[in-house]
Amino acid sequence: MIGTNRYIGSPVERIEDLRFLRGRGEFVGDLKSQGMLHAAILRSPIAHGRIRGLDSAAARAIPGVRDVIAAAEIGAVPTIPLRLLPLPGTERFLQPVIATGRLRYVGEPIAVVLADSAALAEDGVGALILDLEELPPVADRRASGRHEILLFEESGTNLAMTFTGVLGDAEAAFRDAPYVRRECFEVQRHTALPMEPRGLLAEWDSTQQRMTVLGAAKVPFFNRDTLAAMLGLAPASVDLIENDVGGGFGARGEFYPEDFLIPFAARHVGRPVRWLEDRREHLTAMNHARQADCEVEIACRRDGTILGMRGEIFVDLGAYVRTNGLIQPRTLAQCFSGPYRVPNLHMVVRALLTNKTPSGTYRGPGRYEASFFCERLIELAAVDLGLDSAEMRRRNLIGAAEMPYKLARLEPGGAAVDTECDSGDYGEVLERCLAEFAWEEKRTLQGRLIDGRYHGIAVACFIEGAGAGPKEAARLELEPDGTVAVYVGSAAVGQGLETVMAQVASDTLGMPIDLVRVFHGSTPYLNEGYGAFASRSTVLGGSAVYEGAKSLLEKIRGAAAARLGGPPDDIELVDGRARTRDGRSLSFADLAADGLRVDAMFQNNNKLTYTYGSAVAHVAVDLGTGQVEVLDFLVVEDVGRIVNPLTLHGQAIGGVVQGLGGAFMENLVYDANGQLLTGTLADYLIPTASDFPRIRAIALENHPSPSNPLGVKGAGEGPIIPVGGLMANAVGNALASFGAMPNQLPLSPARVWRMGAEAPMENLGKNARAEPVSDAAGPGRSQIRR
Repeated sequence: MIGTNRYIGSPVERIEDLRFLRGRGEFVGDLKSQGMLHAAILRSPIAHGRIRGLDSAAARAIPGVRDVIAAAEIGAVPTIPLRLLPLPGTERFLQPVIATGRLRYVGEPIAVVLADSAALAEDGVGALILDLEELPPVADRRASGRHEILLFEESGTNLAMTFTGVLGDAEAAFRDAPYVRRECFEVQRHTALPMEPRGLLAEWDSTQQRMTVLGAAKVPFFNRDTLAAMLGLAPASVDLIENDVGGGFGARGEFYPEDFLIPFAARHVGRPVRWLEDRREHLTAMNHARQADCEVEIACRRDGTILGMRGEIFVDLGAYVRTNGLIQPRTLAQCFSGPYRVPNLHMVVRALLTNKTPSGTYRGPGRYEASFFCERLIELAAVDLGLDSAEMRRRNLIGAAEMPYKLARLEPGGAAVDTECDSGDYGEVLERCLAEFAWEEKRTLQGRLIDGRYHGIAVACFIEGAGAGPKEAARLELEPDGTVAVYVGSAAVGQGLETVMAQVASDTLGMPIDLVRVFHGSTPYLNEGYGAFASRSTVLGGSAVYEGAKSLLEKIRGAAAARLGGPPDDIELVDGRARTRDGRSLSFADLAADGLRVDAMFQNNNKLTYTYGSAVAHVAVDLGTGQVEVLDFLVVEDVGRIVNPLTLHGQAIGGVVQGLGGAFMENLVYDANGQLLTGTLADYLIPTASDFPRIRAIALENHPSPSNPLGVKGAGEGPIIPVGGLMANAVGNALASFGAMPNQLPLSPARVWRMGAEAPMENLGKNARAEPVSDAAGPGRSQIRR
C-alpha cells in the first residue's frame, strides 16, 4: 500500500481545470514584456534551391520595423542536435537554425523581421526581396531512393539511416512455410496539430548576461542546454520557463529553428522579442509525421500460427533529421509485430530524405504505422486461411507465461531502450474486449447490406512501450504554511500532470491534496530534468515524487520526534499533522522552520513499461458517398495501475479520436514541386466533436509493472495505436464482396467510393472470402503450399 490510497486510483478532478475555467490560464500569446518587439519569419517559398541574394532595404525602411536578421547576422550558424538516437552518420543531415545558402523545404527559415507590432513584422517579411535559384525537388521517397538528386551532395546519399529488426531465422521460416502472403501498404503524412500553435518570448539581461525564454514545453532541460551551447552561455545562465501549453502530442516542444532564432534576436537587439506561430506556419514548419510505405510478408501454418514476418519499409523523413526524427523508423523495425508472437522476423526500415518539412514523433510514433501494416497482414491471412479474425489473433498473442518477452533485436541498437515486454496477459484483455463488444453476436453483420450501407467489424491488439528513461528528478519542500511544494522535471503539455503528481505526493505523505502544490517543467526549479515524452511522466516523474515523498516523511518524523520526544517510528502522520501515541501533535507548519527538503531522482535504466490492449469496431459504409460511419468503438487496455481514472479515460478517448482523424481525414499532400497543398485547416481536415461516435474505453490494472514502485505503465499513447489497422480491416470486411483492399490511408470518401465503383464486375455480389487463393506469391497475392 502506498500512503493512504485516498487519492491514487480516485477520479480526482483536474487541479488545472479551475484555473482554465476561470480564464486564468497563461499561454504564450498572453505574455507581454516592456519594450517587446514582435518577430515574423521569412520562409522559403520553394522546396529546393539556393539563395543568391536577400535585399532587406525596403523592409528596413518601413516605420516600426527595427531589424532584419539572416544568416549573415548570426555568423557561425549552428545545427540542431539530435535528442534521441544520435547515431554515427546522422550529423551529416542536421538542420541549420537558418538557411545558409541552400533551401531544402517550403517553410525553411531564411530571415527574421523584428518590429513594433506583429502586423508590421509581417509587412516587413512581405517587403523582403529574395533572389533564388530553383533546383529540381526530391518529391517522394522513391525519387529519393534513386539518389539522382541529392539534398546533401557531400554525403553522396539521401539515405539517412537504416534500421533492421531481427528475430530468429526468417529466411528458413518462409522457405518451409505452408502459407505465405505478401502485401504493400501505405500510411499518409500527417501531423500532431495541437490546439495551440507554438510561440516564444525571449528576454536578454545584458547586465547579468542571462537569457530567459518563456513558452518552453516538453523537454525544457534539453532545450536549455542546447540553446546555451549555441549562444555560448553556461546552462545556468539560461532559464526556460514553462507556461500553460495547449497540447503537444510529440511535436510541440522539440528544439526547432525558432528556439534559437528568437532568443538570438532578443540578445542581438537588446530587447524582449515575442514570436507567435500562425496555423499556416504551423502546418509547414512544425514536425510532420507518419509517412511510410512497405512491402511485407507473413508466413503461417495452415492453422493460422504465425511462423514469420519480413519485408522492407520506407520512411519519408523530409529534408533533415530532426531531434527525434529517427524514433519512427527505429520503432517500425523493432516493434513491427506488436503484441504477437512472431518467432522469426526480419524487417528492414530505410529512412530517406525528401524536400518536405522534416518529420518527428506524433503520439504512438512508428507503432501506429506498424499496427496498420501488421493488422492488415494478419487480417488478410485470416481470410485466406478461413479463420475468424479474433481467433487468428487469439492463437498468436504473446502468452502471460512468456513474460518478460523479448522483442526483435535492433540493428544498429544504441542505448535508447530495451525491447522487453515487462508483464501482462494479452489474451485476457482480448477476451474482455470481445465479450464487452458481443463479438460472436455481431459477427453475423459482417459484409451485410442493411438500409443501404455495408457493415463490417474488426478487432486489433496493441502494445505501448512507454516510460523511456533514463531518469527523472523531483524536489519536495515543506513550506512555512504547512503545504508541500513538489518540483518535478516532467513537463505539462495538457495531460493533467499537476493533478497526478499531487495525487502521488498527497497519498504518500498522508495529507490533503489541497495542501500540495506542484511546479513543473521550468529549468529554475531543478538542476536537471527530462520532460514529457514517450508516456513517461507518471512512470518516472511520479516515481521520483513518490521516492521523494517517502524521504520527506522520514525527515518530518525525525523532526517531530526531536521536538515531541520518542523514536521517529512512533510518530503518526495524518492530514498534515505529526502525532505521538499519547496524542501530542505538531502541524506540518510547526515543523517547516526545520528547513525540511529532499531531492529525489528515479532511474529505470531505460527499462520500458508495456501497456497493452485490444480494440474492436463496427462500421457502416455508404458506397454512394464513400462515407464511413463508426457505429461502435471499444478499447480495453491494462495500464498496470491507475492513478486517475478521469485523466486516463480522457487520454484514451482523445487518442482514439486522433487515430480516427489519421484513418479517415488528415493528409499533408504535396505536389510534384514540393508545395504543400493542404496547408490550412480548410483543406487539412481534422476531427471535430460531431464527427465521431460514442467511444467506449475500459481500463484494467491486473498486471502492474515491476519496473517502478507505483506499478504504473505509460498510458498516453496506447489507444491511438490500433486505430488505422482496425478501421481499414472493418471497411475491408464490410466491402469484402467487392474485393476491396483498403491498404492505403486515409480512407477518404473518394478512396472508399472507388473501392465500390472500380470493383471488377465478377466480384460484385460475391463473397470474396470464398474466392480461391492464387498460387502466385507476388505483391497482393497469397500462396498456399499443398
